[in-house]
Amino acid sequence: MMLDADLQSVQEVRQCLQTAKEAQKRLAGMSQAQIDQIVQSMAEAARQEAGRLAAMAVEETGYGKAVDKTAKNLFAAQDVHQSIQNMKTVGIINRDEQNRVWEVAQAVGVIAGIVPSTNPTSTVIFKALISVKAGNAIVFSPHPQAAKCTKEAARVVQAAAERAGAPAGLISCLTQPTLAASRELMHHSLTDLILATGGTAMVKAAYSSGKPAYGVGPGNVPVYVHASADIPTAIRQVVQSKTFDYGTICASEQSLVVDQSIKRKVVAELKRQGAYFLDDHETRRVAAVILAGKSLNPAIVGKSPQALAELAGILVPEDATLLVAEETGVGLDYPFSVEKLAPILALYTVADTREASTLCSKLLAFGGLGHTLGIHCHDQQVIESFVVDKPASRIVVNSGTTFGGIGATTGIAPSLTLGCGSLGNNVTSDNIGPQHLFNIKRVAFGLRDMQLAQTEAAIPVAVAAAAAPAISRDEIAEIIKSVLLELQSSGR
Repeated sequence: MMLDADLQSVQEVRQCLQTAKEAQKRLAGMSQAQIDQIVQSMAEAARQEAGRLAAMAVEETGYGKAVDKTAKNLFAAQDVHQSIQNMKTVGIINRDEQNRVWEVAQAVGVIAGIVPSTNPTSTVIFKALISVKAGNAIVFSPHPQAAKCTKEAARVVQAAAERAGAPAGLISCLTQPTLAASRELMHHSLTDLILATGGTAMVKAAYSSGKPAYGVGPGNVPVYVHASADIPTAIRQVVQSKTFDYGTICASEQSLVVDQSIKRKVVAELKRQGAYFLDDHETRRVAAVILAGKSLNPAIVGKSPQALAELAGILVPEDATLLVAEETGVGLDYPFSVEKLAPILALYTVADTREASTLCSKLLAFGGLGHTLGIHCHDQQVIESFVVDKPASRIVVNSGTTFGGIGATTGIAPSLTLGCGSLGNNVTSDNIGPQHLFNIKRVAFGLRDMQLAQTEAAIPVAVAAAAAPAISRDEIAEIIKSVLLELQSSGR
């Protein structure tokens, strides 16, 4: 039985969806130029408020670093916006004159935006931009631990959208984030599509709602450091990537897989760049706090190395940027092998590329199928042989996987929603953008007459006879009898 708070939250969902539906109908009548102006205004407002929203997120959730969350907000407001600003999303978006086919964009309608606690404000900025660019309205469902900053981020972009001519209610955020509200938002008839970012349970709920949904799986990202790698550069990129916002981006490195021949140099470089290697006692203490049952312990998410050490009951240097433990196994009995949304890194040692390939595939299969894989290598043949059979949708070469996976340092489409394809039980392996949020109608002109295999006049007589209905013996007898009687009556 639902409590009063649940009933109120469900009613709020229905009101937001009804308003969003009406707003989207008005947006559907706007031109490409008008929509682009609205999106431009939203991006500018998000850029101006990036720092304030980041500080609110850290204060409310306790996750990550304000400076890095500011960078994530700016990535959404600048990099993502720049990548989509010239994209056609209204009316006829493509004309293939040779084949006489036109492609026409049609917005899906109202989108349910599920927002995680780890990236609450950048996710709102990103999803709002791509949704409105594609001609849609969006209703956000915040994580209860990040309700205030998520609501404020939504308010900022909605106010900016209205200043540029968008209808009221085009972007909204639930103020009562209950399970009943999330369920109602995902199942309501006015919801046309779900953009889900969050835990595995939330993503599964989105896919089981009966609505089209883009959800993302976990990212247990392994990174292979080959003997040909530029070790100082590779380790600098790994440390920068893994420590960014204290590891809260799902594309961040989780395990380093290192060739035995360069292990000593890799370890020395990690230490030089601020990584703290746990001894056997410390490894056991940290391992004990990584999991809570069979799931990641939320108490470690987005925390500093020093906070993690305090939680585990150990001491680490004040300047430590990353906790590293040597590991050999994969599975729940080896907590360092799981996805750790914190500055904790597992270090594996392998004899050669073949062993590295097997281990990376095993790590992905354990908890990151379809997500992201990294390799630092300067041997083109090794790269080619290594990447072709890996169960990952993004394979980042010679760059930090946090930034490479989202498209900040690679040529992949900039995005904060990373599909994992069928390997991760997702509908797409793409980095999600506006192109995933509208339907494409195709207007096809006739080019030629249909050439049939045969016409009725060309059917052979024998075939026609064979195809005629069969006559029974009794019918034949009646015909003969009728002919004889006719002859007799005529005197023949």
